[in-house]
Amino acid sequence: MQVTKAPSTTPIPGQYWQWRGHKIYYVHAGEKQPQRPPLLLVHGFGASTDHWRKNITGLCLDFEVFAIDLLGFGRSAKPKLQYGGDLWRDQLNDFISEVIGQKAILAGNSLGGYACLCVAAQCPDNAAGLVLLNSAGPFNKIEATSEPEALQTEIQPPKQSSSLEKLLGDSVKWIFQQPLAQFLLFQYVRQRWVIRQTLEKVYLDKSAITDQLIEEISRPAYDFGALDVFVSVFSTPQGEKVDVLLKQLNCPLLLLWGEADPWMNARERSQKFRQYYSELTEHFLKAGHCPHDEVPDQINSLLRDWVLSIN
Repeated sequence: MQVTKAPSTTPIPGQYWQWRGHKIYYVHAGEKQPQRPPLLLVHGFGASTDHWRKNITGLCLDFEVFAIDLLGFGRSAKPKLQYGGDLWRDQLNDFISEVIGQKAILAGNSLGGYACLCVAAQCPDNAAGLVLLNSAGPFNKIEATSEPEALQTEIQPPKQSSSLEKLLGDSVKWIFQQPLAQFLLFQYVRQRWVIRQTLEKVYLDKSAITDQLIEEISRPAYDFGALDVFVSVFSTPQGEKVDVLLKQLNCPLLLLWGEADPWMNARERSQKFRQYYSELTEHFLKAGHCPHDEVPDQINSLLRDWVLSIN
């Protein structure tokens, strides 16, 4: 096997693909490997292809690698639409068909993991395998909070016991559904110091929180249409439940957990995945919500070995 290239912090130049009249940004690295499926990397809420830079450079010698900005995020267009799993499923599925041109290994972090799961479960002809890194998405039964539900938890009160407390809780929820409140909240959460504070909660290794990372997350939040995307993500009804999707899944599955993630209990969530899809491989790592950025060498090695083993 070729020697792995050291992870880099230098962003890789990308290009645009037109999808349903919207510009979609993606990065392509590495050469097509006849005996190995290509990789498609999908970011989480508020992130972009930049978040995968260490993984792209670490994997592109062994695989053809694609990373994509979901519609509404990163350098992709931010039209006023109803955002959710079905939209991103269709985007990723069409990207594999039209740009990649063959089955791909889908790898997604958090919200991107949920989108990848939707593709693998509901569009199996384009999925050679699925890798989920601290994947978000609701199960049918009440579970530990996950992103972007975690962000909602920070701005909404917990369920109250008394009628008065419930009324107050409902009032606060109503307030945050108003355009002015949504605008003010968005102005707050996109501030660089707030982004840093949030990352410090979900990264175990604080040295990975660089000025460059803050800038990469902050920049798209100032694009035209970013507010509409933010509002839609939190107001759109939840998509298909994860357990329903897992029952439809029939491709190899790898779970990579940052065990120190405060937004989800990785061990408990792991058991839920195993309950509905027992034939999986998983690893727990000393990292937070974004293990691919915190411990890229470990993630790259585990992902590479797993893909080669199923291939």
